[in-house]
Amino acid sequence: MLALSLIIRGQVQGVGFRPTVWRLARECGLTGDVKNTGEGVEVRVWGEMAERFEAILKANLPGLARIDSIARHSLSGAAPQSFEIVNSQEGSVTQLAVTPDMATCPDCLDEIRDPFDRRYRYPFNNCTNCGPRFTIVQSGPYDRARTTMAPFVMCEDCAGEFANPADRRFHAQPVACPHCGPTVWVEDLKSGARVEADDSPRLLADLILAGHIVAIRGLGGVHLACDATNAKTVEALRMRKRRKAKAFAMMARDLKVIGRYVAISTVETAVLTSPAAPILLLYGQGETLPEAVAPGLSRLGFMLPHTPLYHLTFEHLDQPLIMTSGNISGHPQCTTNQEIRDKLSAIADFALMHDREIANRIDDSVVAVDLGEARILRRARGYAPQAITLPDDFPQDPCILAMGSELKNTFCFTQKGQAILSQHMGDLEDAATNEEQRHNLALFSALFHHHAEHLIVDAHPDYLSTRFGYEIAKGRPVTEVQHHHAHIASCMAENGVRLADGPILGLALDGSGLGDDGTIWGGEVLLADYQGYQRLAHLKPVPLPGGAAAVREPWRNAYAHVVSSMGWPQFADRFAGLDLEERFGAQPLATLDAMMRKGINAPLSSSCGRLFDAAAALCGVAWGRQSFEGEAAMLFEAAIDRQCLKVEERAAYPFVIRAGTPLQLDPAPALEAMLEDRLKGASSGLLSARFHLGLAEALARLTLILAHQQRINIVALSGGCFQNATLFALLHDRLANAGLHILSHSKVPCNDGGLSLGQAAIGVARSLNVMGG
Repeated sequence: MLALSLIIRGQVQGVGFRPTVWRLARECGLTGDVKNTGEGVEVRVWGEMAERFEAILKANLPGLARIDSIARHSLSGAAPQSFEIVNSQEGSVTQLAVTPDMATCPDCLDEIRDPFDRRYRYPFNNCTNCGPRFTIVQSGPYDRARTTMAPFVMCEDCAGEFANPADRRFHAQPVACPHCGPTVWVEDLKSGARVEADDSPRLLADLILAGHIVAIRGLGGVHLACDATNAKTVEALRMRKRRKAKAFAMMARDLKVIGRYVAISTVETAVLTSPAAPILLLYGQGETLPEAVAPGLSRLGFMLPHTPLYHLTFEHLDQPLIMTSGNISGHPQCTTNQEIRDKLSAIADFALMHDREIANRIDDSVVAVDLGEARILRRARGYAPQAITLPDDFPQDPCILAMGSELKNTFCFTQKGQAILSQHMGDLEDAATNEEQRHNLALFSALFHHHAEHLIVDAHPDYLSTRFGYEIAKGRPVTEVQHHHAHIASCMAENGVRLADGPILGLALDGSGLGDDGTIWGGEVLLADYQGYQRLAHLKPVPLPGGAAAVREPWRNAYAHVVSSMGWPQFADRFAGLDLEERFGAQPLATLDAMMRKGINAPLSSSCGRLFDAAAALCGVAWGRQSFEGEAAMLFEAAIDRQCLKVEERAAYPFVIRAGTPLQLDPAPALEAMLEDRLKGASSGLLSARFHLGLAEALARLTLILAHQQRINIVALSGGCFQNATLFALLHDRLANAGLHILSHSKVPCNDGGLSLGQAAIGVARSLNVMGG
């Protein structure tokens, strides 16, 4: 009798995989067993259908499962009498059995809508195919006793479902019902009193319709919600939350409601309705919303309800709600009932609370569909901590911890050929975010049984992530990796570029990263593999007058580019008809001139992000202090007259490629041409379109020159500037049409949120030198 062992790796633990194997094996007349192991899941089968079982399993996976690899081995010995699910021995499972939190499945939705079901209108309904995972786990291995469900003792009915392999709640650790599970209630945050109600989600909806701002304790944190169509309430939320201009995310009952305000493609529909249920950025179309929802932007962020609580709340709401993080802007979102009372009572009028603790804070993920593919911009709920398989010739052995960047921080573990990224944690300048990073490092280490042998940090010595890496190293080796090399390596790793594949060209366009020469880089073309890189070209460096102040204030970059390209006297003479001379004149230009001349607090920068800031200021769409990172560039892109993008190439502003080693891309002619157009009265939409066309055309021309010189036809695009959908599409199309193979991001963010993956990949590759590989 044929007998096989299948070692299956992927997302196969905690997703109903073993009961699916149990059911399929019995249907096929096979005997044997299935169990979790340190390598994934092991399936042992005896019988005539054993040879075909792998294909049968792949065709019938449970909804949340994903198979990355299957190793087959022949077995000997007598066949068992039946097929069983075998419990793993304590401590034997070292692979994480916690999947990301997933949106409510159709079966659970049907139950909460069925008046005859025992879970009718129960806000915490879940099963193996959906519900909380990462947000409730406190330590490993993942079982109920180590989650925040531990205080809720299962009733007889729930315990029966939990123990039955044929039930979809088999070993679903959060399983509960109204008799034994968590409960919800509404509090008046002004008086502190509970508001009596038979149906708390329905009461919450009524309060929102009455114009109130409410706090909702959800899955991985707290949301602040209000009626997105009520301009007065949205403005009040901005004022109370101290969020001047950054766009608010929204939630709506269904696709029909969302479709009243935005255009939705087939791919975008699939993203919105996926188990991850992220915030999706969509272009506005149809009915309008108050300007305060997303000031000056062309894309709106929408998501669908992802928990029973939200589905019940939206049942009778025919309009979208603002659904933004429950915090004061710049700080992590609240997670506890007491934090809501202490920190959000000045923002929200009422709060919906519950008694299931949130073990791990996690934000909503953010996704955009560009060039027909979903691209994660913030990797959190629904995606983290799902592992990413490293290219197949990477060594399995090294346990690496990569610390990520200062902004949009994530960290990354490597183990057994897998990269495990943390959820998005935010900017480490905030003390609470710093503490959150420490908490998550300890949690991930325990869940994965990970003991880092080697730490990887950004080469910038003042990044808090770098300092923290050295702090916790305690004698272990620490390797510093250049920021933009890590960006390119991140793109290579997620696209499966192997160690043996040789170098590629990489365009790394972002705000800033410390360069090898001590200047600030951010507009780079690198020849790179995992082991190292060579800087082949970059944007022309200009000073950042005021250092960090120039990152916050676009006018400073505009002035630096004016001085660099033509000098102030010529600018004042040629463009006296513009309001720019007066606006610049109100600033301390003599001080800035001295700083740039002496090189004091005015480091040279080749940053593409700062170039966009300068263009936005000269164009007239941004000037003073940005209220959030990237605001000026986002407003500049949103201002584009889309019709102008369709005209012939001569509409593009001219950039000049200057000879040298490395080559330099000089934007001075483009900025001068933009000022000439503005002097003639051209609209900001035309100026922005022509600038984007010019930059894309110049970058494509530069890349093609280098690709020909290096005899390379693979190009990776990485860095936060590629969140600019217009630049990304224009450049991608030009390079692809020229016959180059383009690598871009989809699984991890192109911004600094994906940087730790690149650091980790470089760390694993360089470990080969240590091991003699």
